[in-house]
Amino acid sequence: MTQITITLSLAQQLKAAGLVWKADINDFFGIPDRELDDRVFVVADLMANLELFRGWPVVTFHGAAEWGLDYILTTEVVWLPTEGQVRQELEELLLGEEHLALQLMLRSHGYQCNILFRGAPLTFAAATAAEAYGLALLHVLQASNAHTS
Repeated sequence: MTQITITLSLAQQLKAAGLVWKADINDFFGIPDRELDDRVFVVADLMANLELFRGWPVVTFHGAAEWGLDYILTTEVVWLPTEGQVRQELEELLLGEEHLALQLMLRSHGYQCNILFRGAPLTFAAATAAEAYGLALLHVLQASNAHTS
């Protein structure tokens, strides 16, 4: 299965660096430290499940979750942005740069994200495009936080 979001570990680092999640339908998120680290959740307006009915796979619809967690604060979960969402966040932060330079390249062992940040060319390599963008975003957030401190 192709990874469509960044990893929970990188998402936690981005959250700690100041990335703010404006939750929306179809966003992915994780719930760390509750023995659910390997699960990915999605914000939906109607819950659908895959189940077996008389031996046949069916999609069932439910109005409420059937598990023990009735609710959780968004501050307790971690947004798992998709490649497009990470790129958008990165582009918004880089807009203030004199020349917006953002490039993604496919390499033999993954992806490489090249940015121009504060006049310096920087490269971030990862197995997936989302992770490469995520590492670049983490750098920009951390550098911006250090600059304003």
